[in-house]
Amino acid sequence: MTATVHPTRLRPGLPSLPPGFRQLPIDERGYPVPFFVQWFLPDGTASEPGVGKPDFRIADGRKRNAAVKHKLCWLCGQPLGKRFAFVIGPMCVVNRVAGDPPMHVGCATFSAAACPFLSRPSAERREAKLPEGGEIPGFGIMRNPGVALVWITDHYTLFDDDKGSFLLRIGGRIGLLWYAEGRQATRAEIMASIDSGLPILRGAAKEDGPEAEAALEAQIASALELVPVR
Repeated sequence: MTATVHPTRLRPGLPSLPPGFRQLPIDERGYPVPFFVQWFLPDGTASEPGVGKPDFRIADGRKRNAAVKHKLCWLCGQPLGKRFAFVIGPMCVVNRVAGDPPMHVGCATFSAAACPFLSRPSAERREAKLPEGGEIPGFGIMRNPGVALVWITDHYTLFDDDKGSFLLRIGGRIGLLWYAEGRQATRAEIMASIDSGLPILRGAAKEDGPEAEAALEAQIASALELVPVR
């Protein structure tokens, strides 16, 4: 059993759906359910897409592997083209590492503008009653950065995360689109997000020693050059 999109069920106020989203199921709140989302039966057992209820906090590990292996968009599940978009927070701009596979540019910008967690700085990641049978998408700093960056590139590489899985190193930028509260972010908002997250990165680097600290400071300086002047 699978669900299908019915336009009248979409949540009012959402941006126009990108092409790949038009075939996604819609949840009870009126949000399209991304490709990566794990579905669950009422008893908490992981199920197939469209069966039971989706939990947006949980990624289906099989979908993550399939997205990378077959170059599918992480959000809509359709084949990617020659450009890849990553939706990342400012701290990932520093290390150029992402936990989620790439997306279509249109799907990524829709997510940055429409996702409740990404578009609401005050929203908190819900960790209570997390069901078993999936993975929390992303990694590292479990906070709402208040700002999201759509990083557009034409390449990326995979590397081992030392936990039996993988992470993605993002390639050089073709385009950068900063978002806050569903709109273009201001420099002040971006800098506030960066400044609030840097102590976490610097604390981790300090544990690894002076060389790690020096490397981080170089990465920070490079990242700050990407912040718009206004």
